[in-house]
Amino acid sequence: MAQYSKKIELYAIANGVNSIDFRNDVILENDNIKTWNLEISQPTAEQIASYETAANAAEANAAIDATRQTQYLSWQQQMEMIYKDQKNGTTTFKDHCDKVRSDNPK
Repeated sequence: MAQYSKKIELYAIANGVNSIDFRNDVILENDNIKTWNLEISQPTAEQIASYETAANAAEANAAIDATRQTQYLSWQQQMEMIYKDQKNGTTTFKDHCDKVRSDNPK
């Protein structure tokens, strides 16, 4: 089950609000909206529930992105691979990126 805050975030984006501060704009309490300070209508429970599938997908993709970030290695290591590939005519960097993506598909 997706986080309530993710469903609210997707509802807001779908209604033209691209950023929410969950300390000031929207305050949640036990998966209920306690405070709503956005310039769009506060969603109904049914509207929030309609974002369950999209929120699950967004959370799954975020987890995959986090895993990929660690597996891509540091930017210094990536630059070293790129330099060596250019110097030696190899494809180590591309191969590494392809493996990270195939090991962590979206």
